[in-house]
Amino acid sequence: MLATTFARRSALGARANALRSVSTWANVPAGPPDAILGITEAFKADKDPRKINLGVGAYRDENGKPYILPSVKKAEEFVNASLPDKEYLPITGLPEFTKNAALLAYGAESVPLQQGAISVTQSISGTGALRIGGTFLARHYPHSKDIYLPVPTWGNHIPLFRDSGLNVHGYRYFNKETVGLDFDGLKADLEAAPEGSIVLLHACAHNPTGIDPTPAQWAKISDIVKEKKLFPFFDMAYQGFASGSTVKDAFAVRHFVEQGHQVALAQSFAKNMGLYGERVGAFSLTTSDPAEKARVDSQLKIIIRPMYSNPPVHGARVANAILSTPELYTQWETEVKGMADRIISMREKLFDTLQNGLETPGTWGHIKSQIGMFSYTGLTTPQTKALAEKAHVYMTADGRISMAGLNSGNIEYFAESVDKAVRGQL
Repeated sequence: MLATTFARRSALGARANALRSVSTWANVPAGPPDAILGITEAFKADKDPRKINLGVGAYRDENGKPYILPSVKKAEEFVNASLPDKEYLPITGLPEFTKNAALLAYGAESVPLQQGAISVTQSISGTGALRIGGTFLARHYPHSKDIYLPVPTWGNHIPLFRDSGLNVHGYRYFNKETVGLDFDGLKADLEAAPEGSIVLLHACAHNPTGIDPTPAQWAKISDIVKEKKLFPFFDMAYQGFASGSTVKDAFAVRHFVEQGHQVALAQSFAKNMGLYGERVGAFSLTTSDPAEKARVDSQLKIIIRPMYSNPPVHGARVANAILSTPELYTQWETEVKGMADRIISMREKLFDTLQNGLETPGTWGHIKSQIGMFSYTGLTTPQTKALAEKAHVYMTADGRISMAGLNSGNIEYFAESVDKAVRGQL
């Protein structure tokens, strides 16, 4: 009897174990690895002392180290001295910060700003701003669910807007032959887009190409957008960090608003203040009047509340201290210009070394004409693979590099490695 009972229990136990071995998540497929994180992992595993990581989109100083702006350190001291509490922020964030973020983007002369007609919310950096904007447009933009993105664009734009509920399309932007802007293709594609479509525009320092339209080209884009009744959604992740001037880098946004466009805008303070991990950003929409703004505000809150409820406070306080304190603001403008100037000097040095020093085959003028953190080098996928495997130089497969990863200690080696890759000598 005992033997029979034991056998029955053993059988039941074995059956239960078999059922448990088939996990609920057994059929979840493995997703593809993140391209940028994969580069960083390969870089970290490389033991060669000459290794260079040009994949990461974060500023590095002349020694290749992460950089905390002195103005940010002072701002943190200022914030800490005020003995702030840790209470929740409102759903749309720190009001003083969002007010000053809008002022930085739109400028004091902005009519919607003066009229109190800009709806703005703090966001989880630029990515969060884009997601809030995408969701708002998917729910409330009455004319279309289609959004047109430049080809190429920041890799996260595509899944971000798809997950927001929008239909993603592309418009021509990059000319592989000239390694420059395909302006004719851009104009043709926007003119062919269905009336009322949404169009994403990089306000400055286009990621990944580093190629921006000229002011005259921006004016023409504005005309096409107005003629086709397209809705402009600006992604401004690099204000001040591109040219060194916050005013110059905001030209496109301000021009469109001056021309009567209603716009959506995503801002990030990751790059221009070095607040990467603090995740400080803002999303805004220009509206027709304060009453319309209030209705838009209410819908933004409805989107944000079930998403993350309210944003983090510390980084917003730091950013606001800089934006609202004249001494800190002046210091910050000097520092962000210094970062931009260092990147520009690396562009000039790399161009001169390749073009004149090594006489590397091909033309390299695009390195100087591009702007911002990133550069589309024109290197091919086989060349980038050879650079990683043979020279320990890591970048994305399409040849995009972060100029911030170059410094006086590694730029010669990088240029020599590129020269060998182009000549097929690696």
